Amino acid sequence: MSDIQKFKVTIDGITIEVAPGTTIVDAARMIGGDLVPPTMCYYSKLKDTGGKCRTCLVEVSKGSEKDPRPMPKLVASCRTTVMDGMEVKSITSDKVIDAREGVTEFLLINHPMDCPVCDQAGECKLQDLSYEHGDEGTRTEFVRRTFEPEDLGPYIQLNMNRCIMCYRCVFAAKQLCDVREHGVLNRGWDSQISTYIGQALDHEMVGNVIDVCPVGALTDKTFRFKNRVWFTKPVDAHRECDTCCGEVRLWMRGEEVYRVTARRDEYWEVFEASNGKTGWVCNTCRFHKKKASDWVIEGPAKINRHSVITQGHYIGATNPQENLINEVIGKAPKLLFDIHSQSDVNRTEIELSKISGPAHADDFLPNQKIDQERLLEVSRKK
Repeated sequence: MSDIQKFKVTIDGITIEVAPGTTIVDAARMIGGDLVPPTMCYYSKLKDTGGKCRTCLVEVSKGSEKDPRPMPKLVASCRTTVMDGMEVKSITSDKVIDAREGVTEFLLINHPMDCPVCDQAGECKLQDLSYEHGDEGTRTEFVRRTFEPEDLGPYIQLNMNRCIMCYRCVFAAKQLCDVREHGVLNRGWDSQISTYIGQALDHEMVGNVIDVCPVGALTDKTFRFKNRVWFTKPVDAHRECDTCCGEVRLWMRGEEVYRVTARRDEYWEVFEASNGKTGWVCNTCRFHKKKASDWVIEGPAKINRHSVITQGHYIGATNPQENLINEVIGKAPKLLFDIHSQSDVNRTEIELSKISGPAHADDFLPNQKIDQERLLEVSRKK
C-alpha cells in the first residue's frame, strides 16, 4: 500500500494527499467544510456528469511542482484533475466569488419564484446557492420562458420552468434504464427536458431521476403538496427486494410514511449500499411501500444540523421530545409547555387584553424601570 503514488494538493491553505485522477471537487470534499465548491450538475455516482453548470469554478494559483505557473482562467473543479503540488483557491479567491455570483444570476434568469409552493423547498441546492451567492434582484429585461407542467407517467411530474438543464436526470435514466425515452429536446434557449411524443417514464428504476434532480423540476407525484420536508422525520429503513438494494430513507410523521427516497449524503448524493453498490431505489420500494410495516426501521437518519430539515424536531422544556410543530398542523403532540413560562422577556402576570391602549415593550421587559403596581392595578380592575 505504501508504494501507491499520491498527489499533494493544497486547497485554501489546507494540504491533502489524494490518488492520481482525483478531481479538485472530490479532493475538496475529502477536506470538507465551506471550501467545497458548490455543484449543480456534477454527480459522482453517475458517469460523464459535470462541466455544464459552472458553479464549481475555482482558481488554480499553482499548476504543479513541475510547472508552477497558474492557470490563466478559472477552471471547473468537477472536470479538472489534481496534479502533484497543485494549489487551488476556492472561497479565498475574489475572482471565484465573483464568478459564482455571475453563474447564479444566469441560473436564476428563467427560474420562477416557486419556493413557497415547490416540494423541493428545504432540500433545494439552488436555494442554497442563491442564498450564498445570489443577488436580491435581476438585471435581465427578457421575458422568462415558461412551460406547462408535464406528466411523465403515473409517478413523476415535470415542471420545466424550474429546470436548470443540469442533465443529471438524463444521465441517470440512460445509465439505470434499459430503454431511453427521455432526454433533451431542441438547442440553446429552446432546450428542454421531455419524453418522445409524450411517452411515460415507466422503467422500474426511473424514479431515481427524482433523487438526482437538484431543483424542483422532477417531483414525486405521490408526495406533491402533501407535506413539507421539515415537518417530516427522516428514518433509515430496509426490506428484502429482488430489484434494488432495499435500503432507503423514509420520511415519516408519526407512523405515516409520506415518501421514500434513496439515502443521501451531505452533498445530496446517493449512499453506497451495504453490498458495495450504489444505493439506487426501485419504483416498487419508492412508490408502493408506504406503510411502516413494510420496512425494518433502523433508526433516525443523520442530517446536517444546519439543514432546515432538522428544524421541525424541537426540544421540550424538560425531556427531549420531537415534532411539537404537529400541534399546529393537526397531529397530536407528545409534549406541550407554556412558552411564556420559559421566556425571560414576557411577564405572565400581565395580560395584553387588560391593558388600556396599545401594548408597549416597556410593559413586558423586566429590565425597564416601569410602574409595575400600576399595570397590576389596571389588570385587576379590568
